[in-house]
This record gives sequence, C-alpha cells and structure tokens, in this order.
Amino acid sequence: MGAWDFLEEAGPSSTREKFSNGSTIMDIDRMDIDDDVDFDSSDSDEELDDSKAFRESLKTFCPQASTQFFAHYGLISHQINSYNEFTKNGIQQLFDSIGEVIIEPSYDPSKKGDDEDWRRASVKFGKVTLDDPQLWTGENFLSLNVGKEYLNLLPRHARLQNMTYSSKINVEVHLEVYTMSRSKSDKFKTGVEDFVEKKTLNEYHSNVNFGKLPVMVQSDLCWMKKLEKKDCEFDSGGYFVIKGAEKTFIAQEQICFKRLWVSKDPAWTISYRSRSKMERVYVKLVPKVEHITGGEKILTVYFSATEVPIWILFFALGAPNDREVVKLISLDTEDCTIANILLASIYDADKKCEGFRKGENATKHIEELMKGCRFPPSESVAECIKKYLFPSLKSSNQKTQFLAYMIKCLLEAYRGHRKVDNRDDFRNKRLELAGELLERELRVHVKHMERRMTKALQRDIYREVQSIDHYLDASIITNGLSRAFSTGAWSHPYKRMERVSGIVATLRRTNPLQAIADMRKTKQHVSYTGRVGDARYPHPSHWGKICFLSTPDGENCGLVKNLASLGLVSTTITVLEQESLLGELYQCGMEIVVDNTSGLLDGKHKIFLDGDWVGMCRDSTSFVAELRSKRRNMEIPHQVEIKRDEEHAEVRIFADAGRILRPLLVVQNIKKIQDLKGEFLFNDLLKKGIVELIGAEEEEDCITAWGWRYLFSAKKEKSPVKGNPPVKKKKYTHCELDSSFLLGLSCGIIPFANHDHARRVLYQSEKHSQQAIGFPTTNAKIRADTNTHSLFYPQRPLFRTMLSDNLGKLEYVEQKKKMLPHPEFFNGQCAIVAVNVHLGYNQEDSLVMNRASVERGMFRSEHIRSYKSEVDNSEAPGKKLKPDDLVSFGKMQSKIGRVDSLDDDGFPYVGANLQTGDIVIGKHAASGVDHSIKLKHTERGMVQRVILSANDEGKNFAVVQLRQVRSPCLGDKFSSMHGQKGVLGFLESQENFPFTKEGIVPDIVINPHAFPSRQTPGQLLEAALGKGIALGGGLKYATPFSTPSVDDITAQLHSCKFSKWGHERVYDGRTGEKVESLIFVGPTFYQRLTHMAEDKVKFRNTGPVHPLTRQPVADRKRFGGIKFGEMERDCLIAHGAAANLHERLFTLSDSSQMHICRRCKNMANVIQRPVVGGRKIRGPYCRLCESVEDVVRVNVPYGAKLLCQELFSMGIALKFDTEMC
Repeated sequence: MGAWDFLEEAGPSSTREKFSNGSTIMDIDRMDIDDDVDFDSSDSDEELDDSKAFRESLKTFCPQASTQFFAHYGLISHQINSYNEFTKNGIQQLFDSIGEVIIEPSYDPSKKGDDEDWRRASVKFGKVTLDDPQLWTGENFLSLNVGKEYLNLLPRHARLQNMTYSSKINVEVHLEVYTMSRSKSDKFKTGVEDFVEKKTLNEYHSNVNFGKLPVMVQSDLCWMKKLEKKDCEFDSGGYFVIKGAEKTFIAQEQICFKRLWVSKDPAWTISYRSRSKMERVYVKLVPKVEHITGGEKILTVYFSATEVPIWILFFALGAPNDREVVKLISLDTEDCTIANILLASIYDADKKCEGFRKGENATKHIEELMKGCRFPPSESVAECIKKYLFPSLKSSNQKTQFLAYMIKCLLEAYRGHRKVDNRDDFRNKRLELAGELLERELRVHVKHMERRMTKALQRDIYREVQSIDHYLDASIITNGLSRAFSTGAWSHPYKRMERVSGIVATLRRTNPLQAIADMRKTKQHVSYTGRVGDARYPHPSHWGKICFLSTPDGENCGLVKNLASLGLVSTTITVLEQESLLGELYQCGMEIVVDNTSGLLDGKHKIFLDGDWVGMCRDSTSFVAELRSKRRNMEIPHQVEIKRDEEHAEVRIFADAGRILRPLLVVQNIKKIQDLKGEFLFNDLLKKGIVELIGAEEEEDCITAWGWRYLFSAKKEKSPVKGNPPVKKKKYTHCELDSSFLLGLSCGIIPFANHDHARRVLYQSEKHSQQAIGFPTTNAKIRADTNTHSLFYPQRPLFRTMLSDNLGKLEYVEQKKKMLPHPEFFNGQCAIVAVNVHLGYNQEDSLVMNRASVERGMFRSEHIRSYKSEVDNSEAPGKKLKPDDLVSFGKMQSKIGRVDSLDDDGFPYVGANLQTGDIVIGKHAASGVDHSIKLKHTERGMVQRVILSANDEGKNFAVVQLRQVRSPCLGDKFSSMHGQKGVLGFLESQENFPFTKEGIVPDIVINPHAFPSRQTPGQLLEAALGKGIALGGGLKYATPFSTPSVDDITAQLHSCKFSKWGHERVYDGRTGEKVESLIFVGPTFYQRLTHMAEDKVKFRNTGPVHPLTRQPVADRKRFGGIKFGEMERDCLIAHGAAANLHERLFTLSDSSQMHICRRCKNMANVIQRPVVGGRKIRGPYCRLCESVEDVVRVNVPYGAKLLCQELFSMGIALKFDTEMC
C-alpha cells in the first residue's frame, strides 16, 4: 500500500505505547555519536608507536603546544578579536544595512494635488573610517603657536583625566535633493504612455563626523598595540576606558539563529528564525478547531504576521498536487498518526479556501489574510515570498522543498524519532561579545540620528539646504554609547524599547587574576532569578569549553560562568572566505539543490552552511573526511565546524561568530610531531594538522582521550555480556593537551583541586582568589584607582601546575632555560603551617599567627585610597555661571573639619598625616559656602600624591591619594588555596610557639577540625609536597587530575629523612617539654584577603541621629549606630543585664520625655497659656481636663512619642497608664 492509498484510508492511530505528548517511547540512553564516526584516524588499523622515545617526545610536546597556544591567543583574545572584526567589517556592514534613506516632503498646502513640484531627498552612507584616538587641545593652547590642534590620546591619559578613550567615526554621506515628475514616452517603443522621471536639483558629498566610538585597549585601533613597551606588564587589554573608569563586556549567551529550532512547549513548533522579523517562519502543530476529517492536530505556518494553512502555502509556492507534497515530506505514511495529521491539514485547507489548488486562488487567499492583519506588508504576496520566505533560496521549488523538510523534522520530533532542541546545549548557543553588542547599541543611536536628520531636512528642503553635518548630531552617538557604558543599561536583543543590565561591568583590579577572570565571564539572561530549571545545571556540552566549577554562589549560580582555559570564541569569516568555502564544498563533492519538486533526494544528505541549505551529497562520509582534511591543511578557515549527522542525513557546517572552540590533538597526525625541529608556533601545528579547533557540535563525533597516556592504555576492554571474550576497544580520534585544561583559569592553578570538595574549589576560584591581595599593576604611578591593596613581599608557591607553567615564558635560570610561571596569578606567601590546637584561640576557623613573622613583614600590605573632586572650569566655552555660584579649590576655615594640613591651594602637602575629621580637599564657593571633602569615620592615612588635571567636559578635578601600611591584626581574613578561610584570632609570641627539633617555628597554626567536615585533603597534600620540594625533591607538579600519588609524595618525604606522613616531633615553647603527639607541619601557600578589621570596625557612644526619628543613623561612614536587633535583646535578657539593655536601647538611642495627665490618661502638651494677673507662663497643660494638676513627666523613647503623635493625626488617641516609682 502506497503513501497516497494510505492517506485515503486514514484510520486510528498506531497502537504503540506513547508518552503523554503523543510520541512513542524511545530509548533515552541512545547516544548522539554516530556508529560510523567519519574521522579517518578512528578506522585506521595503524597502531601508535609505543616506544619510550615517542612517549617522551609526546610528553614534552603537549606542554610546548599549550604554551604556544597561550602565546598566540592569550587569555582574552575573544574580546579583542570580536572588537577588531567589528571595526574592520562590522561597522561598515551596519551602515550598509541602513541603505538609502528617503526623506518624503512634508505637507505643503500651496500644492493642490500636483506632485511634480514636491521636493524629496535621499541620503546614502558610504565608506566608514575610524581615526586614531586623539585629543583636541583647545583654542587657548593653539593661540600660543607652540602646539598642535590634536594630540595622541593614550589609555593612561584617559584614566588620569577622567576622559573616554575613543575614536572618531567618519562616514562618507551623499545627499541628493530631487523632484518626481511625469513625462510622456513613445508608447510603441516603451510600451507605456508616460513614466515618472527623477530630476536632480542638488547633490552634496561630504565626509561627516558621526560621533565617537570607545576604543578597546590593545585592539588594532589602540596606540598601545603599536608601542613596544606596555604601561603595565600585567595588562593584556580587552577593556574600555569610559570617563576614567575601566569597563569590560561580559559575554552574553544567546540562542543560535543559524539553525532550525524544534520545541514542544507551549506547542509543537519548528522555527526558521532570522535576525529580521519579516524573515521568520514558524510551522506549528495545533489542535483543530472545527470538526474535520483526520487526526486531532493540523499543521499551520506563521509567516509575515499571518497564520496560513500549510497546504495553501505549498500551492502558493507552485506545488502541482497533493501527492507531490506528500512525497516531498518523505515520511513513512504507514504511521497512522502522521497520515492523520497530513489528512487533517488537507481538509483544513479545503475548508478555509475552496479551490485553492486552481490558478492563483492560494495566492489570493494569503493576500486576503495579510491585508487583515494589524500591520500588513506593503509588498505583494509574490514579493513577500521571494524576499522574506527563506531568502537564501532563490527559486520557489527550492523553498517548497525546504518547507517540506521543516514539516518532516517537526513530525519526526512529534513521533519521538528526533530530539527536541535543548536551549542549554552549547551547540544551540552563541556568545555575543564586543562586536555584536556594539553593533546592537550603535544601530539604536544611528536610527535616532536618522530620525533627527529626517525632520531637519524636511524643514529645510524648500529652503537653502545647508551642509550635511548641520543635520547630523554627532553627540547622539557619543553620549549614547558613553551613557550605555556608564550605566550598564544596554539595548535589548529583540525588544526595541527595553534595556537590559549585566552586559557591561566595571573591571575589578584587586589582583591581575581577578581582572582576567572578569573578562572571561559569560552570562545567561533568564526571565527571573528564581528556579529556572536546567539552566543552572552543568550540561555535557560544557566539557572543555566552560569551567564546571567556576560559578558564583547565590542567585547567579549557574547563570554566570567562566570560559575553560583553552576556550576560544570564533569570529565571523569574511565574504571572500565564505565564497572560497563554497568553492571548496563543491570540490569535495557537493551538488547544488535541485530546482524541481518532482525529483526526490534519492538518499542524498543535505548540506547546511550556517543554517542555510546550500547543497547535497551522496556519500557524506567521504565528503566530510575530505573537508576535514582541507581544514587540517588550512585550505579552509580553521574555525569552520563540521558535523555529520548520519541519523537525519544531514551535514551541518558552521562558520559564524560566537561558537566556543577548543584545540585537540589529532591522533591520525600525531606522528608528525617527530618532524618538528626546534621551536614551533601554534599556527605551524594547525597547518600540519597536528592540532585542530573543535566546536560543541563536532565534538559529538569525536572519541577524545583524557591525556596522551590514555592513547597507550589497554587495547581491549571487558565485554558487557558475562562469559563473552573481550571486545576490541574503539580507537581514539582526538586527545586532550592536558586534562587540567577542562577547568577555568582560576581553578586550573589550584593544587590538588581534584582531591577537594567541589564547593571549596568554587570558593577559592570565585571568591578567595579574586579577593587575595597581590600586586595589581606595575604602573601605579600613572593610575588613580579608588582603592588599591598591594602586598609588600608577594611570593610564588613551591608547587607548580601545568596551567601556570604554560601561561609563563621561557627564561634562563641558573644558566638553564626553564619555564617560569606567571607570578601575578598567585597572590600570597608561603607560610609554615602547623595543624594543631593552640590555647583555644584557633577554634571555629580562627588562625594563630607568629608575631615575630608578622613583624618581619609577613602579609604586610599597603592600602591606597583616592579622594576625587571636581569643579567647573570658569574658562571653558559655553559655561555661564554666576560669580557667587562658582566653586573653586582653596583653603578657608571650615566648620566641618580641620584644615591644618592644607596649603593655600586647598590641597594637603605630600607626606601630611591626616586623621578622621580632617579636610582632605578644600573647596568653597565665592559666596562662602563650604564644599570641602572630609575624612569620614575610621579613615586616615598619609598623603602620597596630589593630582590636578582637567577633562574634556570643561571641568577641573583633583585627586588626593592617602597611603596606609597595614600589618595583619586581629580580625583580618586569610585563606589557603583550598577554600579554608579564617580570621586571625591571636598573635602569639615566637618564644611561646611550639618548635621542631630543627628549630623551625610555624608561622600559622590551623585547627585540625577544619579538614574532616570541609573535605579538603588537598591542603595536606600541598603541604606534604611543598615540604619535599623545599628539601630538593623532584616531584614539583600538583596539576589537577594528574597529581602525584600519595605513595610518591610520602616516598619523596621519606627519602629526605622526614616522616613519610609529614608529622614531626615538636617541643612546647613555654615549658620546653616534648609534646606527646606528633604534629603535621609543612609549607602552605596562604592568601591575605581584602576583608580587614580596620575597614569594618564600628563603634559609637552617641553621635548623629535621624532628624525625624532621632534614632542613630545607619551608615558606618557617617558614624552611625550599631544595629541591635531582637536576638541581641534576647541575649541580654537571658544574661540578666537589664541596666545594659536599658542603656543600649534607650539612653544611647532616642531617650526623650513627655507629659501625661494621670486624670484622663492622655498626653499633655507644653504650651504657653495666660494666668490670673495678665501674665503668660509656659508649661505642661492638659487641654482635655483644662488643668495642670496630676500632670507627670515620663521618660519614653522618642519613637514611641512620634508614633503617638502620628496616630493622633489619624484620629486615634492612645491612653497611658502611669505609676510612681
């Protein structure tokens, strides 16, 4: 029975077991990996060389390849590459997409219906150029005849002068003013009697300044790219300087628009989604509304804001008959459910439009539906289909085939033969970076400028048209982009009038690791921050691309992620590269899409390039193998991703931007490493095919080894069936450079991270490593950051990891060329740590430190705080200020603070010691009003620098930096690299500390109870390994997932004549007696965090109160009160400290007095009243009783008195019972 015969005898649905959504039960354990993986290496019978020499060369090659990868790409190449692509091609494509702007004439009552004299104008945008960042020096500077009009603007200038590091956008603009008039023509030659003739009146060509575009530091536009020496050795760029503040983009996770999307909620839908709303097509499976023959669901298509029965659209595209449409869908019509759906869809089309198969009836019906929608398109149905329906396909027959393919995918998913697309899968996501985000925001402001220009030109079109730059306001783009960066409110990706937050973040500079980590973050926006289902959970597609440990705890857990160490983000290939790629596809055996609906695919596989159907091939295995071979030979771009889907007969190729790629060793070409002589570059590995970049979708076809050692593991594995002989293990196609690269940057440098609880690793990577005090920058003299902490003696840890080594550089140490890790990623010091209980001062995560070590400089740091203030420049053009309102810097006697340390210019001298209450910047108005800035509560320091400058907004500003040297004190927070945080509980003298027989006294004593519940044996292993390294041992690496075993570490300690378990005999410092128990002692890397007691200390007796409630204010900086809640009150009650409780909640808070009339129990007021004799006296008086007798004075909180008065204003009177005491 054929498909058509079955349709005519559509019966009940299949009797197979179903899910509630109607799909048949499928094997949920079915893997996406094809059985016939089309990588050449997997099917090769050639075995790897198992010799010791080859193993050693492979062991040496992997770290070298990783080092060259980081040297070539760095850690923030995704930010810089995306911005460079936007400045080279993206901004030009943005202006090209605007097209020709037509300015229609405004209403003119003098023209009565005659359209010939009405003037119109058209504006076209041409080539876009970006200038180098420059600063206009001003008219005063030019008048001296010694300077230039423009000076080069460097990032350090923008930081110090509170300016925006930006570049001018220059666009070629062509303006044409014309009229449209009717003219006669020779009908015999042209076929028409008259035609509309365009008559040009004026033409203008000009290069117009459109505004300023912020420049990313270290991009191709930046001056620092052209300089040999950088301002800061730790600065890799990737951020913007906006009004003196450093801003960076957080990569935004967005759903990919380059593929068909199958979903089942709220209805079964397959979507062809484009950036343009007019080009989007949705095919839905919806319940039928009326009683018609067939199944319970019908197919409808949503196109151009109109819902059309699917069969009517098929015939509007030129389908000959129903049989051909069913053949094009090419589904098994033996399945009753599918047959009933197709039959119901046909009957639905018949009912809504009779005779739609004849002539132009289908097209006319769609035209009627379009006219009935809210915003009908201006084009005809034929033009809409040609222009908006699958625009990459040219002919109607090709569009028909693609529409049938969409229906096939939808029905396969409905029947359970195809998986529904997962929005959490990274193959369905793209990362939006600087290029895409700037294009989106810039487009909004260009449209705003276009509307302004249109209105202005309509006004002047009948007058004399002025120069083009008169109608284009450059401040719209300049101020709009600056506002978006400063506020963080960015334009919404698809909602026109809305803005979203969390796209731009201020770059944090506590240490270099924190700055790099901020630029490697990704963020997923959800509709609400509560439970969002699987969005927070790790997904298998994150493997190697997203760190599965580095995520914040709290409401952003799982939504904010970090790129893995080797994660790269693809960029858009150029038009020439795309054309060349299509040519290579044809060379590999791709055939063009047939332009004939009667011909079926005959088993051919469809080929999609960035979601567009570009061709077909007969043998997809050889096609994909040849294409991958070309990629490995660099004949096509190495960022192209190739996926062969055998089950659905598809080959999907992606070359778009925003895909996360990662490098893997190609096992087939791994023998080529023996041909590498001397040093090599990462590009050499890509050209030879030794390494290739793999994306999330292509990785489903890969069988990847965890490391090079796994390539030489057992060739056979046990059979899953008991008693059967061992089965041959499938060979690996790819290999990881190192398994620790699966983690992010801040996780990969944690020693023995795989031995610790995941939560502790998360704490270290997301909190402690980014709060650790190190050495933030090497250009502190040309920066004026608000808060800066610098450690006096930062050290490298004793251990090493693969990631820290590969991020370093080769240097000669002791006449040997060695790899030195980046020192700035480790922020702390190596301390001798003993695991012991010391007088109870280190319980509950507290630490006991050696006072002598602290006095020698251990964990000593410098804290610099900057105070900034600005005033209007009286000489700036356009500023009109009254003389009394002009504020200037200067010294005057102040009532708000001391001015002893100020010079006459209003600034303290360098070296002045300022304390709380001193004026740090003197500023006053001409009228005498004091605007000075005072040091708040607990703020103090020594003046290190005073900076005076001016910005480009006509304002003078000053910065005063105060310096403090801070040694560890009680309450300061410390942490190891394993999430073991604690505060300093006691500073013990060295002579009272326990000491070993060698005389070693520990620097820190930590409580042994910190380890069992926190599950961090990694810290003990670090201490044991560090002890062996300090004694000259050979084991030095603590790389996660490839750490040395416990036996190796203990053997190294034993060979150094120490206890193999790290325990040592110690002696009591107080008595000199031998301690009975053995104590674990070893060097551990500890970090001092920015949370210090001096910044958090809060104390007060009496002070400022709120003017309404007369209760203490809340801010610590304002000398506010300490919060005393119900639980604290309960504690004092339990201790019986009633007097203390009364003092705390009453005497030191809002003590007040009020008068009560004991006769009527109402509140008596203090008023002035007349008495006998004509005198007036002031005192308490009860208005209700009209008496002063029985009026008593009581002590009450002012809050109670205020409540009584507020209730009285509402007509509610309170009665008070009083007793004599």
